[in-house]
Amino acid sequence: MKVITSIKEMQALVKEIKKDKSIGFVPTMGYLHEGHIQLMQEARLENDTVVVSIFVNPLQFGPNDDYDSYPRDFERDQNICSSEGVDIIFHPSAEEMYPSPLSVKALVQRRTNVLCGESRPGHFDGVATVLTKLFNIVQPERVYLGMKDAQQVAVVEGLISDFNFPINLIPVGTVREEDGLAKSSRNIRLAPEEREEAPELYRSLLLAKELLEAGERSKEVVIAKMKKHIEEKTTGIIDYVEIYSFPELEEYERLEGKIIIALAVKFANARLIDNLVLTVE
Repeated sequence: MKVITSIKEMQALVKEIKKDKSIGFVPTMGYLHEGHIQLMQEARLENDTVVVSIFVNPLQFGPNDDYDSYPRDFERDQNICSSEGVDIIFHPSAEEMYPSPLSVKALVQRRTNVLCGESRPGHFDGVATVLTKLFNIVQPERVYLGMKDAQQVAVVEGLISDFNFPINLIPVGTVREEDGLAKSSRNIRLAPEEREEAPELYRSLLLAKELLEAGERSKEVVIAKMKKHIEEKTTGIIDYVEIYSFPELEEYERLEGKIIIALAVKFANARLIDNLVLTVE
């Protein structure tokens, strides 16, 4: 396994690889967990070469976000990648990726005015900007993203489509703990009592699924029952509980077709997100 920190070196290596091999790409901000491992395993099955980027992107952090405190442990990440058969880790510094102020940045026009995007203006502009750079550097045939951050998947689907990147986006299902909690690097910030409560977020999504399967089609009713469950079962503060079309992330008059049920809940030192994407007949 190679660790590359230089853009020019990465581009030169990609040029050689692409003569006769495919590249599967897993973009990450490091502090890898089982969700990332699932992405690597999917990429390993479908590509000759697997590239994982580890880069905490400053552009997607707002002034009140946790860029400096975002967990980092490159040695641990390197060991995980090696054990999963990753061929290349691309690990540039912020100075390597942004040696000077950018003259051009991506501006995401749709799919960002709801869910996490509503409370984090500019976040997905930063995501789209860094992925545009990474896609041009790594030039993968396939890119693998986890559905835990479904809004990011929706935004990246639009980025790939709108800018005609010759890349297939492969969404991979959310990896969960045995009790249902979606795996996340932020879970380590939960206090013990909060960790016990956190699986109730997923249970509220399952409650919504049960209501829909029983014939409920009022978005307001489903959301109200989810909020009641979360408020009664946890000490977390609800940021949002919403239902939209997917991947368009647009309002529904009546719940039908492919939808996303999504939530965000703030605990003392961690904001957790989760979702279900399903088709309603």
